[in-house]
Amino acid sequence: MNFNGQDGAVESNNLKTGTSRKFTMLKSNLSLLVAFAILAAATSTTMAQTPSSGAGIDDSKSPKVGNGATPDFITVSQKQPVSEQPSFTQGESQSDVVTLFEWTGANPRTAKIAKIKSTDGRQWTVPARTHFQFAPKAFDLYNEANKVTPAGLADVDVNQIPVIDAGGDEVFTAYVFGDNYFEFYVNGKLLAVDPVPMTPFNSNVIRFKAQRPVTIGVMGVDWEERLGLGFEQFRGAPFHQGDAGLVAVIKNAAGETVSITDEPWKAQTFYVAPLKSPDCLVVDGSHRDSSKCSTEDVEDGTTWFAAHWPIPQNWAAADFKDHHWPNAVTFTNDFVGVNNKPAYTNFTDLFDAPDADAKFIWSSSLVHDNLVLMRTTIGK
Repeated sequence: MNFNGQDGAVESNNLKTGTSRKFTMLKSNLSLLVAFAILAAATSTTMAQTPSSGAGIDDSKSPKVGNGATPDFITVSQKQPVSEQPSFTQGESQSDVVTLFEWTGANPRTAKIAKIKSTDGRQWTVPARTHFQFAPKAFDLYNEANKVTPAGLADVDVNQIPVIDAGGDEVFTAYVFGDNYFEFYVNGKLLAVDPVPMTPFNSNVIRFKAQRPVTIGVMGVDWEERLGLGFEQFRGAPFHQGDAGLVAVIKNAAGETVSITDEPWKAQTFYVAPLKSPDCLVVDGSHRDSSKCSTEDVEDGTTWFAAHWPIPQNWAAADFKDHHWPNAVTFTNDFVGVNNKPAYTNFTDLFDAPDADAKFIWSSSLVHDNLVLMRTTIGK
């Protein structure tokens, strides 16, 4: 017996059996590979179609610093729309500085504007892009700069003030005290602006005729001397965080109060400064909360930050949807600090009337919120 042959025969049989097994295993492995490939393709397609938790946020528009990394500048809800994300600037603006108004009397101030570029490449006007240089000025109720200083409302002949046509026949009279500056709109039309951007503190009268419902829009600006930083000089402090506030009363032709500033107004901020660190600002939906940010004076705030949002072009129009804006926050006279300002105290019977006590309103922070849009509607 040829053992090798037999063995060969057995070996031959074993080779055939091994080859068959190897082929079967190869087919099995190929099937697994195909299955994995199909699964990977399906997973890739699913991932491409399913948004991540950060969907809707365009990283290319996020603020960049240093080597281009995106800093953790702000606490943001995952549901926060891209349009609500702020742009950040750092430091004081020295670009395109323009003087708007200079007051050399008591509490002398010079109101200027300038341009500053944010970390995402956008350019901003600080403290605000206004119509001060071109728009009609509101008539003086009290204004030291124009030597209009009545002792009270009885000394003011309101009927001598021209009525601005805002599209209608019903006549209204608006009385406004703004700290520092305001622009007054009716149904999307700019009627008048504050004649004094910063100081002296003043109050104004605007008469207009319109048809109800009447949408009132007011842009309020807390002016600054450190442009782009939100600081001003105050009692020797070179970097003082000033405050703001606005109060208004609107009457009809019969002298009846039809609107006062109070909580039902809508108020949204579009410029927040000074910020020692941007991450103290919390943004959640339309809420822009700087309550965690420092309000103290400092010796040197030149490296502090500011947050900016673009203003909607039609924000003052009657059909603008402001339901997502926060309601206005009210502040007491003492908190605002108007008890030594005759532009207000000479008219407390108007602003603080027992049956229609107008409140100082603003967005959530009188200190940090420097550019605030406010809206209300006088119904039928």
